[in-house]
Amino acid sequence: MTNDSLARSYLHKAEVRIDVLDLLLEKLAYSDVVREAQELVELALKALLRHVGIEPPKWHDVSTILLDHRNRFVALTDADLERLVAASVWLRKERELSFYGDVDFIPTERYTRDDATRAIEDARFVLGVAGRAIGVQPGSS
Repeated sequence: MTNDSLARSYLHKAEVRIDVLDLLLEKLAYSDVVREAQELVELALKALLRHVGIEPPKWHDVSTILLDHRNRFVALTDADLERLVAASVWLRKERELSFYGDVDFIPTERYTRDDATRAIEDARFVLGVAGRAIGVQPGSS
């Protein structure tokens, strides 16, 4: 398997999750939208890294790697890169809380429709940018 085929596989796995986000939103499962959006963003960004020949690390937020190698992402504008980083940082911060919560943080009570909508918008943006950069049209991966 090549880096490019693995990148496309990651992108496909991310794309499948987009429909799941809409279903979770419909079910008012806002914390689950945030968690699944994080996984989608992580997969899409790791696909971008693989596409340019960078082995992704085994951690969830790869924004520092994107910034360290910004010169390799010729298809991305600075604005694109900054938004990718912002999405990754925010969703990584929410990853565990949105899934497990904490004694004083009940995810099903604390996340709102606005949080879920933001997560979906970020996920769609990241997926679109990654697909464009890798050369995959939405729905074709």
